Amino acid sequence: MCVCQHRRICQPSFLFLRHFKASISTGPEKGLVENSDGALISNSGTHLIPKNLSLKPRSSADALHKRNAEITILGRHGKLEEARKLFDEMPQRDTVSYNSMITVYLNNKDLLGSEAVFKAMPQKNIVAESAMIHGYAKVGRLKDARKVFDSMSQRNAFSWTSLISGYFTCGRIEEAVHFFNQMPERNVVSWTTVVLGFAHNGLIDHARRFFDLMPKKNIIAWTAMVKAYLDNGCYCEAYKLFHEMPERNVRSWNIMISGCLRANRVNDAIGLFESMPDRNDVSWTAMVSGLAQNKMIGIARKYFDLMPYKDMAAWTAMITACVDEGLMDEARELFDLMPEKNDRSWNTIIDGYARNGGVGEALTFFVLMLRSCCRPNEITMTSVITSCDGMVELMQAHAMVIRLGLECNTWLTNALITLYSKSGDICSARLVFELLKSKDVVSWTAMIVAYSNHGHGHHALQVFARMLVSGIKPDEVTFVGLLSACSHVGLVSQGKRLFDSIKGTYNLNPKAEHYSCLIGILGRAGLMDEAMEVISTIPPSERDEAVLVALLGACRLHGDVAIANSIGEKLLGIESSSSGGYVLLANTYAAEGQWAEFAQVRKRMRDRNVKKIPGYSQIQINGKNRVFVVGERSHPQIEDINGLLQQNLQPLMRETGSTPENLLPVD
Repeated sequence: MCVCQHRRICQPSFLFLRHFKASISTGPEKGLVENSDGALISNSGTHLIPKNLSLKPRSSADALHKRNAEITILGRHGKLEEARKLFDEMPQRDTVSYNSMITVYLNNKDLLGSEAVFKAMPQKNIVAESAMIHGYAKVGRLKDARKVFDSMSQRNAFSWTSLISGYFTCGRIEEAVHFFNQMPERNVVSWTTVVLGFAHNGLIDHARRFFDLMPKKNIIAWTAMVKAYLDNGCYCEAYKLFHEMPERNVRSWNIMISGCLRANRVNDAIGLFESMPDRNDVSWTAMVSGLAQNKMIGIARKYFDLMPYKDMAAWTAMITACVDEGLMDEARELFDLMPEKNDRSWNTIIDGYARNGGVGEALTFFVLMLRSCCRPNEITMTSVITSCDGMVELMQAHAMVIRLGLECNTWLTNALITLYSKSGDICSARLVFELLKSKDVVSWTAMIVAYSNHGHGHHALQVFARMLVSGIKPDEVTFVGLLSACSHVGLVSQGKRLFDSIKGTYNLNPKAEHYSCLIGILGRAGLMDEAMEVISTIPPSERDEAVLVALLGACRLHGDVAIANSIGEKLLGIESSSSGGYVLLANTYAAEGQWAEFAQVRKRMRDRNVKKIPGYSQIQINGKNRVFVVGERSHPQIEDINGLLQQNLQPLMRETGSTPENLLPVD
C-alpha cells in the first residue's frame, strides 16, 4: 500500500466519514462495494478501509504517542513536575518517551534529572546519547560527555559537534581541534562551531582561517564570523566582512548594528539602520537601546517614537536610559504611557527614584506596584531597602521581605545588614546575619564592616575567624573592614599581621585603602617612624590623598608638626576638591599656633573653591526627620537643646573619658 493510501486509512478525512455513513444506510449502490479481499472500495476503485482494520476508538500506539507529545508540551511550558508525573504513570514507554523526558529536563536546565532518566533507559539510542553529550558538555562535564560519546555504536554530526563545542567552552582547544579532524563527515554547523569556538577563546585569527577553509558557507556561517569579530573588538574587520556577505538576513543586520553601537560607532549604526531592507522588533529595540546606552537620549527618543510597535524591551530601555541620566521627569512620563507594565519596568522606575534621591517617590511607586498586583522580587526589595531613610521604613521593608519569602536571598539580606548597621541598629544587623543560611563573602564582609563602624573591633575579628572556618576566602573589602576595626580599638599587632596576610596568605595586592588603614593604626599608636616607613614602600599607583590624610590625622593627634609640614606640602600639591585633608592640616597648624601656615591652607582652599560641608546629625521623631547642622541656630527649640547638652550630656561625656578640648562649645 502506498504512503498516501496508508494516510487516508489511518487519518480518515471528513469525506471518508461521509461515504462510510452513506454505505451503512444505503448499501453499495450509493458508492461502496466490497472487493474479493474484503476491503470496502468506492465505485471508482479507491481503497477506503481494509476488512481487518479495527475501528476501536484509539489503539495503544496512539495513546503512547499522545502521552509522549503531552510530555513535550508540558516541558515547553516549564511544567517539569507535571511532565515527570505523566512519564512515571505511563503503563508502557518506548524510546521516544525516554527521549522526550530527557529533552524536557535538559531544556529546563536540570541535568541531574535527565541523567537519571538516561541511566534508567532500557535501550539507549543515538538521540538520547547525543542529547546527553550536549547537556554534559554545556556545563563542562567533559569526562561524562566523553564516556557517553565513546560508548556510542553510531554517531551523528550533532554528537560530534556537541563534544567539540564543550571542549572549546572549557578552553581545551587542542582536543576540540583533534575531534574536529576525526569527524568522518563535517557540515556547515560543525565548521561554524569551530569558528565560534576559536573566537570564544580570543583566537580570532584561527577563527578566520577556519572560516576561509569552509567548503560551503551559508548565511549562518557568515553571520557567525561577523559576530566573532565584533565580540573580540575587531569592528573594522566585522564591518568589512559584513559588506562582503553574498546575502544578509535581518539577524545579520541586527548583529552588525548592535556591534556598531557597542563600539560607539553611532553614525555607522544609523546608516546601516536606515539602509536596512526589512526591520523587525529586535532591530528597532536594538537601535533604541544602543543609542540610549551611548547617552544619546534625544535621538533614541526620536527612533522610539517612530517604532511601529513598541515592545516591553523598548519601553524599558528608554526608561532605563532616562533613569541612568537622572532624567526622572522623562522616565516618569514614559512609565505612565506604557500600555502594560511588568516587574522589570516597575523595578526600573523604583530604582531610579531610589538612586536619584526621590526616596518618597520610590516608596510611593512600590505601593503602586503592590496595588497593580505585580509581585515584587528581590531586585524590587533591594531598591526599596536602599531608599529607606529611617528605621521605621527599614523595618517595614524588612517585614515585606519576610512576607514575600525572600529572607533567604543572600544579596538582599546583605543589603539589610548594611542598612541596619548604617541606621545604628547593630543588634538587628547581627540577627539578620545569623539567620542567613547561605553566607557569601559579601555577607561576612558586611558584618565585619558593621562591627568595625560601631567600634567593636574584637567582634569583627571573631566574625573573620568564623568566616575562615566556613571556607569563604576574604577579598580586598574584607581587609579594609578588618584593618579599620583594628584601627578603631588600637589592635596594632593584629592589624600588622592582617596587612601582611593580604599579600602573603591570600595573594591579593594591597590598595590605597589598606595602606591608609595601616598608617592609621600605627599613627594612633604613636608609631610615626613605622608609619613613615610604610609610606616609603607604597607603590606610586596607590599613593593618594587618603594615605596622606591618614598620616596627617596621626600628626594632629600627637602634635607632630614636623611631619605634618612634610605631609602638608605633598597634600597641597594634590589638586583635590575634598575638604577633609585641608581642614585637618589647617587645624594642625592652628593647634600649634602657626597662623601663617593656617592662613595659607585656607587661601589654597578658597583658590581651589574647596568648601567644607558642615557636619549634621539626624533623628526621626514621630515619622519626621529632624536635622541639626553644625553652627545653625534657627531651630525654634535651640535654647532648650543647648541647655540639655550643657547640663546633662557634657558631664556624662567627660565621665566616659572625653577631654575638654574634644568638646566644642555649643553656643
